[in-house]
Amino acid sequence: MLTVHHLNNSRSQRVLWLLEELGVPYEIVKYERDPKTMLAPPELQKIHPLGKSPVVTDEGQTLAESAAILEYIVEKYGNGRLVPAKGTPEYTKCRYYMHYAEGSLMPLLLVKLLMSRVRKAPALVRPIAKAIAGKLDGTFTNPNLTRHVGFLAGELAKSPYFAGSELTVADIQMSFPMEAIAARVPDVPNPISAFVERIHERPAFKKALERGGPYDVMS
Repeated sequence: MLTVHHLNNSRSQRVLWLLEELGVPYEIVKYERDPKTMLAPPELQKIHPLGKSPVVTDEGQTLAESAAILEYIVEKYGNGRLVPAKGTPEYTKCRYYMHYAEGSLMPLLLVKLLMSRVRKAPALVRPIAKAIAGKLDGTFTNPNLTRHVGFLAGELAKSPYFAGSELTVADIQMSFPMEAIAARVPDVPNPISAFVERIHERPAFKKALERGGPYDVMS
């Protein structure tokens, strides 16, 4: 049986959601971050050398990286579900967003998170830290994030999901950065907030949350 090595407050929640959408039986092994460093525990290195999550094991194989795991699951267990037909515009869009989520969008959100932490530096260096964070946000992070948010809102204004009218694996891959945008970006456009509300209402999403436990994209 497929086993999900699930770390709290991590992208592995998306793996649980996909498995629940497909109705694939799985086992879950939970790990907790260090409350001070927020790093994964060393036990995860016994599963994969990088010691990060998500990681799944299945029939003697160990797989890491969200997109690779999601693609493996839908190819092996999906029976054509949650992936548009090959050769269609929807298939091309689905494939694009599978890579866009972590390749283009998530790095900006991580920089935004890091700069919020830099601003909380010790009092002695806080003015300098705030100045550096403000400069980076003002000249790089915020302008680029604004462009991406506008792009995403425009795409979701055309259809309820990223590859058309039906949920696909790309929406599951996009869920984590979209939740982060909804939580962090002021005056988030309605198409984005509506998308987040829509996925949160799915029974499989709720079931995955029950099994994996609550998570906070602000962490």
